[in-house]
Amino acid sequence: MSFKVPRGTQDILPEQTPKWQKVESILRDLSRVYRYREIRTPMFEQTELFQRGVGDTTDIVQKEMYTFEDRGGRSLTLRPEGTASAVRSYVEHKMFGSPDQPVKLSYIGPMFRYERQQAGRYRQFVQYGVEAIGSADPAIDAEVISLAMDVYQSVGLKDLKLHLNSLGDKETRDAHRTALINHFKPSIGEFCSDCQNRLEKNPLRILDCKVDHEHPLMQSAPKLTDYLTEQSSVYFDKVKSYLDVLGIDYEVDPNLVRGLDYYNHTAFEIMSTASGFGAITTLCGGGRYNGLVEGIGGPDVPGIGFALSIERLLLALEAEGIELEVEDALDIYVVAMGEEAKKKSVELLSSFRAKGISADMDYIDRKMKAQMKSADRLGAKFVIVIGETELENGSVKIKNMHTGNEENLQFEELVNYLLENK
Repeated sequence: MSFKVPRGTQDILPEQTPKWQKVESILRDLSRVYRYREIRTPMFEQTELFQRGVGDTTDIVQKEMYTFEDRGGRSLTLRPEGTASAVRSYVEHKMFGSPDQPVKLSYIGPMFRYERQQAGRYRQFVQYGVEAIGSADPAIDAEVISLAMDVYQSVGLKDLKLHLNSLGDKETRDAHRTALINHFKPSIGEFCSDCQNRLEKNPLRILDCKVDHEHPLMQSAPKLTDYLTEQSSVYFDKVKSYLDVLGIDYEVDPNLVRGLDYYNHTAFEIMSTASGFGAITTLCGGGRYNGLVEGIGGPDVPGIGFALSIERLLLALEAEGIELEVEDALDIYVVAMGEEAKKKSVELLSSFRAKGISADMDYIDRKMKAQMKSADRLGAKFVIVIGETELENGSVKIKNMHTGNEENLQFEELVNYLLENK
């Protein structure tokens, strides 16, 4: 019987991981610069957390969650996104009591959604996200958006577009909700069953439907921005003014509603405009979620955040033809001829590695020519060959594989030479 990777998942092979490590390093460095400290939460939570946090009318909760019962009969779910878990931790550990507000968090880790596999979209995917909890200042909205833009610009992406919208406050949403129901109700029979179920529960989700997005009523639907209260309009104007100060271009998109129930006020998405990227152009999405903390048992504390898929970031790099500079070089390869030479090689490798010098050797007793080919395939910068003569003399020729230059060195001189020429 043969086994294959489960549908919707992937193996990230050793030749691919340096790119992932480079991206993750950039993400962690930006988190440090912006002061978003890393939080690590469990990969599964109580199912009700996502039902209440993400929203029971969303596609994620209704169709995409991996839910199971443990041996104690408790319903648990593999996390489909990171915000609910981060907020749960914020509440459970009473971070709202910290004198330093807002609490700024970041995370990187696998998420799980049972959805149709597409380019850059998997059922297990790696998400980077940030949350700023404890401030209703429009400036923090601009900071979060700025961090998201910085992520993509730091890896060299240029074909980007920021879409921005306001989902308003409760009064705004209630007025818009009534208008949407009146707009769709006479023709709701023409829509999919999901939209029909959402009409009374959460008509805003109809605008996010992937099945009926071409329906004429979608284009003529009441725009949420037309129902913004004065307070919501002022807030949105302030967010835009801060983005202007930061020199961040944006496009106000009245149809941007996001796919999770907890959003209000600022909502945004970053799109790739690169040719050939694919039909689904969204790279990143986020927004403000005032009310979420209270909804899962905490105080009435506002928050804002975003999340992005590393898989889709790498896909965007490929679409723009950008190769990340990654460090995967081998400093030295030791070719050993004979058992005594192998013992010396093991000793030398240990001394190299103790000083942070990457080193390798042959472990399947190949001939010298095959070992040299191996060193070349591995991209070794230096190669030394140890045989009987080298053991007797206590010295060796070290060859620079990039330049072809060779030098004679005593064994004890090798470490300092390599440190000086890395």
